[in-house]
Amino acid sequence: MERCGILMDTEILKKSLVEQNSHVNAEEIHFHEFRKLRLDYRNILMIDHLWEFTSLVKLGLNNNLIENIAGLDRLINLTWLDLSYNSIKKIEGLESLRKLELLNLSSNRISVLENMDTLERLTHFFIANNLLGQLDNVLYLRKLKNLFTLNLCGNPGTEEDGYKFFIAAYFPNLVCLDYRLLDQKTKKEASVKYHDVLKKMKREELQMKAADKTEESQESEVKLHTDAFVEFLNGSYLFKSMLKDDPEAEKLHRVPEMAQMLQTYEHQMVELCMQLFEIGLAEHKQREKEVNSFFCGQNKAVTEYQQRALQILAKFEQQHKERIVDMQQLSDPDPLKVKINLCNEEINQLCNSLMALEFQMVSQLEEIINKLDINISDMVGNFSETVQGIFVQCRDLEDNYHGNVQVTTLAILDNVAKDKLDEDLPDDVKMLFTDRDTVMDALAISHDNHLMKINDRETQLVTRADAWKVALIKGIQDKELKRNRMRLSDIHRYGDHLSEQLEELQ
Repeated sequence: MERCGILMDTEILKKSLVEQNSHVNAEEIHFHEFRKLRLDYRNILMIDHLWEFTSLVKLGLNNNLIENIAGLDRLINLTWLDLSYNSIKKIEGLESLRKLELLNLSSNRISVLENMDTLERLTHFFIANNLLGQLDNVLYLRKLKNLFTLNLCGNPGTEEDGYKFFIAAYFPNLVCLDYRLLDQKTKKEASVKYHDVLKKMKREELQMKAADKTEESQESEVKLHTDAFVEFLNGSYLFKSMLKDDPEAEKLHRVPEMAQMLQTYEHQMVELCMQLFEIGLAEHKQREKEVNSFFCGQNKAVTEYQQRALQILAKFEQQHKERIVDMQQLSDPDPLKVKINLCNEEINQLCNSLMALEFQMVSQLEEIINKLDINISDMVGNFSETVQGIFVQCRDLEDNYHGNVQVTTLAILDNVAKDKLDEDLPDDVKMLFTDRDTVMDALAISHDNHLMKINDRETQLVTRADAWKVALIKGIQDKELKRNRMRLSDIHRYGDHLSEQLEELQ
């Protein structure tokens, strides 16, 4: 008989939490406070509404009707996840679960092991009774260096001869396979049997690891250069981009005199680009130092104010508890009413004190944010001026080169008119110099294209630097505004909670 599926919503989640935590009141549930949640045997069709469970460590979703792994991105503290006995066909949606130590996907419909690269802490993996047909696919799990318990039984691939030796050979650190300990005798026999294959695989893995490390290093370097706004300025990238897609200019450069001028021009342009590149990295380092100093000061200020707030709260709560005990012993309503009124005044004073403290902190943080804004603006402004000065020199180089090329071109055209053209020139170059207007137009277009590339790179650099500064300050201000609003809301909520406690005494 086919089961009727249900959708996961907040009501189901609250009901489950109340069932599993007898002390919990459904009206006061805050999802982010819970560390464990069981949702097994509920005919759930789809994972949903879990984004607030940011403190969740253990999650049970076994024995449901789930077909896709999704909706777990915010559960970054999860260490234990059970999705067994569902209808899952593909391993996915686990990238954010970097703390995961146990994953149970047994009794699903999975045929490929994939998308588990980020689960570096995984120690227990259960994938029994699925559709894994090729044992070679299991080798994907070799990248999980902490794995010591693996359950593969019930998959088609485990029926192959020598299955146990295969796993023992390729997973030497494995302690338990299919709920049984892997003894040293089995591991030794497996090692001998697969010696040559393992040796080759380890060599290939080392080569791949070295290649990945090199690629990672290169990516890190490119990111640094990009963050400094000077990517691809450490060499002849800009110069080559200026000459790209310029066939007429390419013909001119095969004239010996022009080839020498071009070489000199490239050398001078690369020198300027390298100068700009080094300045950019140095400026980036200074900006980074300034930003880190700001965050250090901000964190220090917030911590100091939090400690002062905690001291105020601790003192109040001790006195408040004593007042509550005292009022609980009163039977006469009139004295009780007087004391409740006094308590309410104390609560108002507490809230006012916390508010005043918060406003002091906001004022201090505004001051250091404004200071950061001024310092970073000065840094970016000075850097932009330096950049513009160097690009002026780049344009001067282009103008100088263009002028020299024009002089040489006119001389060659004069020789053409006198029928004295160098016979050693390639035919297509000779053809270009047969028409004065064509060659001069080619020079003008080439010059304009070069200047356009220089101007575009200058605009890109200056614009990005300015946009980064604006985004940095706005991001800090928005985050601080959000923190302030949450803090004020917490103070009001706490005051209301205390007032409600007093109302219950009447």
